[in-house]
Amino acid sequence: MPATAPSAAPPWPERWRHLLAALRRVPDGPARERLFDALLPPAGPRVLAFANAHAFNLAARDAAFFEDLAAADWLLRDGQGMAWLLRLMGQAPGLNLNGTDLIPALVTRLGKAQPGARIALLGTRAPWLARAGTRLQALAGGTRCLIADGFLPDDEYLRLARRESPHLVVLAMGMPRQERLARALRAAAPAPCLIVCGGAIADFLGGRFVRAPHWVQRIGLEWCWRLAREPRRLFGRYVLGNPLFLARALWLALSRRQAAAASPSARS
Repeated sequence: MPATAPSAAPPWPERWRHLLAALRRVPDGPARERLFDALLPPAGPRVLAFANAHAFNLAARDAAFFEDLAAADWLLRDGQGMAWLLRLMGQAPGLNLNGTDLIPALVTRLGKAQPGARIALLGTRAPWLARAGTRLQALAGGTRCLIADGFLPDDEYLRLARRESPHLVVLAMGMPRQERLARALRAAAPAPCLIVCGGAIADFLGGRFVRAPHWVQRIGLEWCWRLAREPRRLFGRYVLGNPLFLARALWLALSRRQAAAASPSARS
């Protein structure tokens, strides 16, 4: 029997280690402001993505998604699961910078810094898309917000980006599609712009989904709130995905400790 050709993609532990090394952990409020200064205005076409437990599970089984996520110019920590993983790996998790909170702040900052800047919101569909676009325009002080349904062919979004040259593109399509499209938009962008992978941001801004109460968010259980409201759609992500993520996190942490114990410096 002929030998099977080895896969070009690294195994999941190497993918996770790569993504952990790429994470930009933000320790405090001043560092968050410095991050905003780096994001806007961007020096060229740039991609901002978020890494949560679901993203790491996807990266473990989907090599193409791993490559798309790893290609982001900025990768930020999102969610309690990632905080647990970082602590297990001996790293401080820093602030939780999820897109649902960060994107409105970015839009507000863009509107103040660049009056007349163009924003494009790509994702979800009517009526939530139009409502979300109106919310973003208000946050940006009346800045124009282009909107496009989230179920169009990718070529349609590339043509829109070339035609309109938006300063900020918010993708609200969910993983893994938005990360793939973000790479394509960055390659096709005719001018500097920030491309943000925003997940369900348009559905939250448009009123389709309701955020958890602040006290639930503070204790890191917003995922329970979302699961209770959308059990059928999110069962696989949370009920099956969270234990799998935790098992992988424990395995990765254990392998790190075993490697450290076996190193020559540890034996000396």
